[in-house]
Amino acid sequence: MAAASTPQAVGSDGADPRELRRLVLLVGAAVLIDTTFYAVVAPLLPQLSHALHLSKLGAGVLTACYAAGMLLASLPGGYLAVALGPRVALSIGLGLLFASTVAFALLHSTLGLDTARFCEGVGGAFSWDGGVAWLVLAAPAARRGTVIGQAVSAAIAGSVAGPAVGALASATGRAALFIALATLALVLVLATWLVRAPARRLEPDPSDPIVSPRRAIGSLLGRPLGRGALWMMALPAMAAGSLTVLGSLRLHALGAGAGVIGATFIGASILETATSSGVGVVSDRRGRLAPLIVAFSVAGAAIACFSAAPSAVALVAVIALSTAGLGGAWTPVMALLADLSEGVGLDQALGAGLMNVAWATGQILGSGGGGALARLAGDATVTLLLGACLLLTAAVLTRHRGAVLTASPG
Repeated sequence: MAAASTPQAVGSDGADPRELRRLVLLVGAAVLIDTTFYAVVAPLLPQLSHALHLSKLGAGVLTACYAAGMLLASLPGGYLAVALGPRVALSIGLGLLFASTVAFALLHSTLGLDTARFCEGVGGAFSWDGGVAWLVLAAPAARRGTVIGQAVSAAIAGSVAGPAVGALASATGRAALFIALATLALVLVLATWLVRAPARRLEPDPSDPIVSPRRAIGSLLGRPLGRGALWMMALPAMAAGSLTVLGSLRLHALGAGAGVIGATFIGASILETATSSGVGVVSDRRGRLAPLIVAFSVAGAAIACFSAAPSAVALVAVIALSTAGLGGAWTPVMALLADLSEGVGLDQALGAGLMNVAWATGQILGSGGGGALARLAGDATVTLLLGACLLLTAAVLTRHRGAVLTASPG
């Protein structure tokens, strides 16, 4: 391969800086495209609901099919990455994204679109499993949070681009635009073969016995901190899913138009992108604990004020603070899961699979369950409950900070 054919400078930590930069760009581009097509459906829902006579339930199913595909494919994608390597898993994920996006562009039936979204979720699971595992394997432990933060920032940028692409497609038609953008996934498949292949897993201590994947997963889930890390992955996803649904409806009720609502969430996502990038460096230097406590505290306090916001302007501020807080949690939690996976001998691809299971579960519960509970008990019940969970999690982390610091590389 061209990337490995000539000698290159190697940093003091043993990593090739230029090769790592190429890998960060590759994985960042892959997750950006993935999240762009994940977020693209929201502006298209009114048009699709009218054309296909979808009920609110049908629209909800179409939205949730992506998360369902990711939920079901996350662990199989991790096992695939273990067996064939992260690069193969990432390539298959990008290939599925291309095929399913072309299908979504051309199909005009409810079942066809639901199936295409489900397959996009499967492709997303494979892409994330392969990409995150590849990053963790390539990056030194002291820079793990930094490189994960860069990938997370790219993913959040995709969530900003997605609604814009969806809005453009609603005006110009899905076919040409989606097919043109889907070809970028094929370009990235080719690019994966120009970056040096990673090791299959982190080198184990020769004195340690070989641990089977099932046993390693059991060991991770058997630790309170392991279960807590998965909870800390699911909780922000749950809060973000609920905030998207309830925030849009509440802003509309307070008199905000579609342009203001769209600008609110785009601005919040930009703020979240900046937060995720910076917090990765902090988590490497100060450990995973400090940014997690701050993130959950800020998000919890802000979301708890959701229903008390007296105006659209105040609610915009609440949504911005909530989103920034949630954005500060993703990177240290993902890095913590990578640290814990390494500690129990779990292949990083399977660690990424567990991460995706937690995220998808939180998304489904937040967007679907949060809306259902709000109809029964009101927005205040949902947002106060989420705020309490976030603040309680921050309090538990503060109390048990020794265990978290022990699991951190710093």
